[in-house]
Amino acid sequence: MQKERLREIIFGYDTPEGKLFDIFLIMLILLSVIGVILDPQQETLMEWLFTGIFTIEYGLRVYSAPNKRKYMLSFMGIIDLLAILPTYLMFIYPPIGGMIAIRVVRLIRVFRVLELSAYLRGAYTMQIALRSSRPKITVFLLTISIIVTLLGTVMYIVEGQQNGFESIGKSIYWAITTLTTVGYGDIVPHTVIGKIIASFMMILGYAIIAVPTGIVSAEFANQSASRRHRDKIIAKEDQIMAKEDQIIEQIKKLEQKINDLTK
Repeated sequence: MQKERLREIIFGYDTPEGKLFDIFLIMLILLSVIGVILDPQQETLMEWLFTGIFTIEYGLRVYSAPNKRKYMLSFMGIIDLLAILPTYLMFIYPPIGGMIAIRVVRLIRVFRVLELSAYLRGAYTMQIALRSSRPKITVFLLTISIIVTLLGTVMYIVEGQQNGFESIGKSIYWAITTLTTVGYGDIVPHTVIGKIIASFMMILGYAIIAVPTGIVSAEFANQSASRRHRDKIIAKEDQIMAKEDQIIEQIKKLEQKINDLTK
């Protein structure tokens, strides 16, 4: 089979052969991931069969890629490689076999196969919103880090080692789990002052949860408003262009009439 034809089947999705290849590949990935979830440590014949097929597929992708280096270093190229490496590395370190579940990331191809590009555009909008929120979120995380460090240190002083707060690091760990409302319960305050501080942190935790949500939501709303405004401008430009075309057409007709009258 020629390399161009092979590339059209493997990398293409707008042809019947390419779409059929991607659907078959997605089914294999799903079966493989389900098998790993059910039994991550078992080295079965089916797992080796899946790995063999994916290895051949990866080799064909490298062979038929227009730019081999670009594909191998791309996000999907690295994921394709990581999808097959754990099976071979199990001979060196058996627990790494669980990493085979990374194959589920390859299901991203389902977006192009099922023509779900609208969902990808929505994800891109969310990505822009998160990127725009980065400075505010950074300040927020820095503030939280200062709070848990201070309150963890205070709890170490108030409770002491006899109540389970054996070090400042462990006290900070308690402060993080309390502030995030997780509360594993492995460390609990026993003194009155410690319980008051813990109560304050729990209430503060609920308030803090809303902060990053509000930041991202505001940026997302701004991005949506900007996109709507941009769409309106483009629509108006199209209307202006259409009117210009009509005016130009009318001018041409008038020029034609003038030329007919002067003859």
